[in-house]
Amino acid sequence: MDEAELQATLPKQRVVAAGNVRIGLVHDAGPRAGREARLAARFEDCEAIIYGHTHVPQVERFQHLWILNPGSPTERRSAPVHSMLMLRVRGSRITPELVTLSWG
Repeated sequence: MDEAELQATLPKQRVVAAGNVRIGLVHDAGPRAGREARLAARFEDCEAIIYGHTHVPQVERFQHLWILNPGSPTERRSAPVHSMLMLRVRGSRITPELVTLSWG
């Protein structure tokens, strides 16, 4: 949704450190079929991967890592609810929590 000029300045993916864990970030994780395996291969040295684009929340373990999508707090699109994620990182432990938001 961002202008092409801004998109050109942003990385396609990124890895950040939080505590003793590495978290992979990517906007578009590609088609649903095989998504988790593709992400695990793409970010093999991470303990969690956070992606967006679909607006559909996902909090799931796949092999050794968390596959996470916060959904969207603003534009629900095809998701059942507005949502966001909170991650607690303590040492090498990640605890994700999907937070459902209500407007009303």
